[in-house]
Amino acid sequence: MAKASPALTQLPPSTLAALQQLGADLAVARLRRKESLKTWAKRMGVSVPTLLRLEAGEPSVSLGVLATALWLIGRDAAFGALATPKEDRGALELDVRQAETLGKERVRATAQAKIKRASQRQSQKSDAARAPEPEDPVQSS
Repeated sequence: MAKASPALTQLPPSTLAALQQLGADLAVARLRRKESLKTWAKRMGVSVPTLLRLEAGEPSVSLGVLATALWLIGRDAAFGALATPKEDRGALELDVRQAETLGKERVRATAQAKIKRASQRQSQKSDAARAPEPEDPVQSS
């Protein structure tokens, strides 16, 4: 027997339970359609033992086998929505934090730019006040 992948042996219990429930639900879907294991496995293009492993919720069953089973019961469209970016809470929270950080950086940069411009204007006024006035050519003659 092949050695189990560490990814499979380290699945969280909630994920294992979800896979087992999915497998059981697929078995119920097959039985409601009055399909035998042999017929269903043939339609899926897998062996009966592979179908049994799928229905038992074993995580080592390939994604392609699961996708085929979902297709047979008309639920393959749901497969594409499982990891949709708009439902990725972790990424959405990260996006919000990044947006908040960017907003704070922009506010800080704007404030610094205003201070710099005010300082430059003040410096220009000081330079203008210190500059000697040009002599009037009419008065000097």
